[in-house]
Amino acid sequence: MPCPCCEGDLIVVGSRPRAWYKSCGTRAKLIIRRLRCEPCATIHHELPDLLVPYRRYDAESIEGVLSEPVREDIAADESTIARWRGWFALWALYAVCVLQSIAIRFHLPVENSSCPSQSALHHPGRFVGNAAGWLRRSVRPIANLNLWITDPFCLYVRTLLS
Repeated sequence: MPCPCCEGDLIVVGSRPRAWYKSCGTRAKLIIRRLRCEPCATIHHELPDLLVPYRRYDAESIEGVLSEPVREDIAADESTIARWRGWFALWALYAVCVLQSIAIRFHLPVENSSCPSQSALHHPGRFVGNAAGWLRRSVRPIANLNLWITDPFCLYVRTLLS
């Protein structure tokens, strides 16, 4: 796997534990590999696609709350669910721009639709579809190309500039 910054070779330099919560509320632990790029000396973590960067719940749980119909069996507090919805409202705008950029860069086909948007998922769905697993398919290319924004303030400012 090449470095997302300079496309140099990555070597394994260690690992670290990563805790996460399943939709049923049980806590699980993964061992995440730490990778270092030889040319640019940056450290990257190999994140499995069942997780969203900087989120404690799995992608399936977050997707279940954001999709229609909403899954009621997610074991998360109402405040956590409200934060996911607020995050996604901003992130979806950013994700559409980034996914459009990736599609152009790699000459990927994009499904165009003339019907008006029905939900926040409508626009990202043009790039990744709306079948189960759409959040994973949205997150993975953005994270793998090192385009993930970690600061919510930057996300808010970038969506205002779009």
